[in-house]
Amino acid sequence: MNAIPKAGYLRIAVDIGGTFTDLAAFDEAGRTLHFGKALSTHDALVDGIQTTVEDAGIAFRDAHLFLHGSTIAINTLLERTGAHTALLITRGFRDIYEIGRINRPDSYNLFFKKHDPLVRRSLRFEVTERLRADGSLHEALDEAQVEALADDLKARGIEAVAILLLHSYRNPAHEQKVRDIVQARLPKAFISTSHELTQEYREFERASTVAANAYIGPRVDTYLGELQSHLKMQEFPGDFFVVQSNGGLFPVNDARRECVRILESGPAAGVTGTQAICAELGLPDAIAFDMGGTTAKAGVIYNGKPLTASSALIGGYERALPIQIPMMDIFEVGTGGGSIARLFEGKALRVGPQSAGSMPGPACYGRGGDEPTVTDANLLLGRLDPEHFLGGQMKLDVAAAERAMRAKIADPLDIDVMHAAEGIIRIAVSAMSYAVKGVTTERGLDAGAFAMVVYGGAGPLHASAIARELGIRRVLIPFSPGHFSAYGMLFSDLRYDFVRSCFERLATVSFDRIESLYREMEEQGRRAIANSTVKPDSVVTFRSADMRYVGQEHAVTVDLPQALFDNVDREGVKKAFDAEHLQRYGTSAPLQPSDLVSLRVTVLGAMAKPPRERHATTGETPRASALRSRRPVCFNAAAGFIDTPVYDRTELAPGNRISGPALIEEHASTTTVLPGDLLSVDAFGNLDIAIGAQS
Repeated sequence: MNAIPKAGYLRIAVDIGGTFTDLAAFDEAGRTLHFGKALSTHDALVDGIQTTVEDAGIAFRDAHLFLHGSTIAINTLLERTGAHTALLITRGFRDIYEIGRINRPDSYNLFFKKHDPLVRRSLRFEVTERLRADGSLHEALDEAQVEALADDLKARGIEAVAILLLHSYRNPAHEQKVRDIVQARLPKAFISTSHELTQEYREFERASTVAANAYIGPRVDTYLGELQSHLKMQEFPGDFFVVQSNGGLFPVNDARRECVRILESGPAAGVTGTQAICAELGLPDAIAFDMGGTTAKAGVIYNGKPLTASSALIGGYERALPIQIPMMDIFEVGTGGGSIARLFEGKALRVGPQSAGSMPGPACYGRGGDEPTVTDANLLLGRLDPEHFLGGQMKLDVAAAERAMRAKIADPLDIDVMHAAEGIIRIAVSAMSYAVKGVTTERGLDAGAFAMVVYGGAGPLHASAIARELGIRRVLIPFSPGHFSAYGMLFSDLRYDFVRSCFERLATVSFDRIESLYREMEEQGRRAIANSTVKPDSVVTFRSADMRYVGQEHAVTVDLPQALFDNVDREGVKKAFDAEHLQRYGTSAPLQPSDLVSLRVTVLGAMAKPPRERHATTGETPRASALRSRRPVCFNAAAGFIDTPVYDRTELAPGNRISGPALIEEHASTTTVLPGDLLSVDAFGNLDIAIGAQS
């Protein structure tokens, strides 16, 4: 047994989703895991967190580390409920934030609409100053004008200020001075500067990123501050870290300033947990699929590492604003267990993106909801047990689900309730398959060549159907999938990402210069980790670069092993770029010269991970106590309801095999094993489903 840490023996992780708040805690003294789950309390998020702690039977005073992921940042952005924000920008560039890139993703979409800026034009103000592209001075900053602007902002009741001055990634002096002047006159306002968030070029993306950070900043800062106060009241003696969109951890005080770094914190933690499962199984490639109550998300583990992106369009490609922050490459669709099914013009049935959330929730929750959802459909098809939802803590109302389904869908379409429910599931499965295609097919990867790790409270219900849609042959369901994103946080490391734009021809660039830039970023990351109150087991660094062929506009990110720099191997760098370009776009040009655009460094402070025990396998036949019941379940409306065995997952042992159809129930999730599937329990307790193995 390891020594108990001075501050306590628990590492607690909490993830707030659109419908549920989930907790996973690792007891470092007893080497055990604890789980908790509660409906998200959107009016008072801290209350939901405390409820999950109590549900798990633990206390904050016994913890030495609290890890947190939340949807508050992304929801504030998508729902447009942020602060009254102003944007200060270099004179002559007031409208770049609205003009954007003029890119039109779908040339033939007559209903295409450009993005709506978070800061309206009347609140964008020009600042007299100018730096050159190399950071040298072209026009001095007019400080008197900035002082007058600050007074005007105060009179307007501005709550947050974003500052974007050209070429501040080369020289931040002007942005820093503007920040100091504005902060002195608006001491209560949230001030954000672009150079603190990103060190890359592209003024539109930088403007969009800093505007988003300022817009969501006051709400996120207030929430995290309230949570810090709550932890203090609960006598929490340890350290509070927040999960970033890249899957790494950083201190809560950093998160309160750089809020855009936590937009995808929960989904990123799920991908981190998937990476841990892949490592223990020796599985190099896998799709991480998360379906909760509101959305479905997918990410990819490729060659043992999560695929990441240097930027993302939050809210969908067509109307979204770019955020230029390193993050997991995650694709999201608005389909979850709480997604509402509605009829539109021509009686077209659609599922989502509107969600019933946690209040009122699906009709079957009995909390006032009167519209049918994916959860209601699963209940009516017999795939959910109304008496054992959430381990029996929450009873489901079958009659309410049937009333909603009949009134809103079945009767208007002149079909029975069973066919209506099956139609909702089929549409939901089709929509969710697009999330997987978004991170595989659109990245030049064959989804059918990957295993799929499925989690989230609603994910295992639909895993087999989604796999069939995509030609995936193997599905893995980890233990306690309803808490998996929180569980994944326990495997997160301290992480800092750095980037420096560097426009150089690969054939002539000085390796001494780029080595100097890389080492500068690596040292910056090491200092940040050294200043952390939590000391990692080790510190490791990874290098990459954004590269493009000469004449191209956009670049691809290429991982570059240290050996390439030790050997001054230009040819090796070029070959790595050609291979990545071929993977991404299906073509490459080995004879064409290439450019270095930006240099990237990731610095990880590796944390101790909860151990995963391997158990000896037993016989193929589950013990008698594993069979909980049998009940009629509909897997295909044409075949009707068939008698189906229902197993208790906690009673299954490694080596057990179950032929579909079957249902596997656990506290916060149910796994559907479709007819023709073959399920086996592996040595770590994962449910390993061979899709269509018996067909």
